[in-house]
Amino acid sequence: MKLLNVVALTEDLPELGLHRGQVGTIVEEYEPGVFEVEFSDLTGKAYALETLNANQLMILYHQPIVARTLV
Repeated sequence: MKLLNVVALTEDLPELGLHRGQVGTIVEEYEPGVFEVEFSDLTGKAYALETLNANQLMILYHQPIVARTLV
């Protein structure tokens, strides 16, 4: 994972008001595997900014991923 990746939560975080599947953007990496993630609505208005671990997130892809061929 890296800066500006679009990610989704892989677990509910009710104490933060966030739920599995909500989509955010990585806006900072504090240390390996620890990220600041901004969650925004469809208009772009941020509604949450939280520090999360990589194991709580999955990267979302908006285009096909091409498999590498080993030669």
